[in-house]
Amino acid sequence: MSENEGEEGGVVYEIAIAVPKWGENNNNKLDKITDDFDNDCVGILVNELKKKGLIVERVVGLQNEFVKLAAPLEILGKAAAELRFRKRTHIGMDFPFEWDEAEAFVKLPDGSLFSWCERFRCYNHIVHGIVNTEKLPVILKYEDRTIDWKSGESLVAKLEAIGVVKEVFPLHDEKKRKQLLRSWAMNWLDFTSQPIDDICSYYGVKIATYFAFLGMFTKWMLFPAALGLTVQLVDFGSMQLLVLPFFFICAISWAVLFFQFWKRKNSAMSARLQIYHSADAESEYKSFQTDQSSSECTPTELMKKQISDRTKEKANFQREEWFRWLMRFRNDAFIIMSIICLQLPFELAYAHLYEVIRSDLLKFCLTAVYLLAIQYFTRMGGKVSVKLIKYENNENVEHRANSLVYKVFGLYFMQSYIGIFYHALLHRNVMTLRQVLIQRLLISEVIENLLENSIPYLSYSFKKFRAVRNKQKREKGSGKSSPIPRVEKDYLKPAYAASIGQEIEDGLFDDFLELVLQFGMIMMFACAFPLAFAFAAVNNITEIRADALKLLATMRRPIPRADATIGAWMNIFQFLIVMSICTNSALLACLYDREGKWSLSPGLAAILIMEHVLLFIKFGFSRIVPEEPAWVRAARRKNATQAEEMCSKRLLRSISGDDKWFREMKKNE
Repeated sequence: MSENEGEEGGVVYEIAIAVPKWGENNNNKLDKITDDFDNDCVGILVNELKKKGLIVERVVGLQNEFVKLAAPLEILGKAAAELRFRKRTHIGMDFPFEWDEAEAFVKLPDGSLFSWCERFRCYNHIVHGIVNTEKLPVILKYEDRTIDWKSGESLVAKLEAIGVVKEVFPLHDEKKRKQLLRSWAMNWLDFTSQPIDDICSYYGVKIATYFAFLGMFTKWMLFPAALGLTVQLVDFGSMQLLVLPFFFICAISWAVLFFQFWKRKNSAMSARLQIYHSADAESEYKSFQTDQSSSECTPTELMKKQISDRTKEKANFQREEWFRWLMRFRNDAFIIMSIICLQLPFELAYAHLYEVIRSDLLKFCLTAVYLLAIQYFTRMGGKVSVKLIKYENNENVEHRANSLVYKVFGLYFMQSYIGIFYHALLHRNVMTLRQVLIQRLLISEVIENLLENSIPYLSYSFKKFRAVRNKQKREKGSGKSSPIPRVEKDYLKPAYAASIGQEIEDGLFDDFLELVLQFGMIMMFACAFPLAFAFAAVNNITEIRADALKLLATMRRPIPRADATIGAWMNIFQFLIVMSICTNSALLACLYDREGKWSLSPGLAAILIMEHVLLFIKFGFSRIVPEEPAWVRAARRKNATQAEEMCSKRLLRSISGDDKWFREMKKNE
């Protein structure tokens, strides 16, 4: 049974290629698309894909034609061997994959050898690996044009350049998608519980990590939500000034403990889900090439060459490292200066106008105009950040994504919090501060969730309606209407991409950004509005199911990513905790020192001492609570010990039986 066969033996197509529609004069029937089209570029592409061993099916849709692809296990295995995936073996170590030794590698819980992330990389390698092996160019026909497919040139890249291949995109597996709809998106009774392993199997480790984090974050938030609800609704009278510092201490302790225990859970989850993704084998591939090219040298020449290569390699690495650092420093300085010179005056002007305007209607209109304008400016800043990152020469996609996260968060941090700082610290107007927090938490998040989930659905519905209408216009009078193929429905759905630059990040950027801004809002002003935790908890419970429904029903299947952590977002969360300690201490000082004398009385001194104690707790808990569970460390050590024993025995046997090789080495020297 292959990787692409279901339980009933049917082929599961996982990748599709969208191309212009052919066969319009043949009543759009698939049985008409035969040898008449084998001479054009699409026919050549289909033939080349079949030569690679892929299972190919051509489907004519209402607007485009689609080439669906599936691959037998052997084809995927050979592609994985060419890519030199590092996969987990039964002895607990990761080795480059070899198809002939496939039984030595651990299979997934569902019995398959490769995860979705690995299969997608194999498909991508096979499809883009179709090159012209002839010495002379091959003539391709496209409509009335002829195109030269040059020797050594990728066919798919060539067809993408001339507009024949519109897109290569992953397909939904309808059986698994419907199963996840029942057990995940529509399962409201479980609140924060989610089938993480099933999500990882279908979408990849990165998306599974996000939903695991969101579920744990929401579950842990129930405690400060209940406490904040009590503090907000119960009148403690003269004890109110003592209740707020207590709530502040509890909120900071909760945040610190949550992220320490998230690190533990993430470590355990990474150990469990490691079989779903393979490590990058780029360095092993380079060393393999070096060994092959120098295998004919004498030992002395080989040693000299290795020393020279290491020296050159060290110099190249140092040059690239400093170049990346300088480019990153330049880009960061540009973003910071743009924030200070352009965004900061705009934010302060809005905050000042909001403070001096007395009419609630005018305040509402001002806020609406501000939110529209700031969204436009922030997206412009995000797109500038995307362009700047292209010149940083980052090592991989994850490094580029982390660099983008830091830059764009600076823009959103200024947008989200500078006006609130203005009301809280300069004017000390707690009532206005609470109004702004309610607007940001309720109005903004409700609008964001509505737009986030309705726009993809409306976009998909409009594209589907337009495709059907155009088809009916072309077939006016025919008396029949063709249904939309499933593959075309997937193609019409919007891609799961970031709003600021889909070439760098996926849609998780927007989801994580929404969580980070919410966390900063409820934490940095916890003393001013304790009820914010309850609003955030309710919002996140609905967010889990809404995001799941969005992914399963209104979005294309995302391109999988293998990163098993939340990356740069963890550092931003930690930064916001430190900021929360400072801002809440300042808020308590403002509430205590109503006359503005700022004298070091016992109350203010206690607030300063509390701030230093909380900072100590923040950095102390990171040392007290281990980030990795004991069983994960024990399992890793056990696997390393077993692997070392096995490898050392085999290595000693090979050394002891290699006396002839040593004698030849001595003669050559």
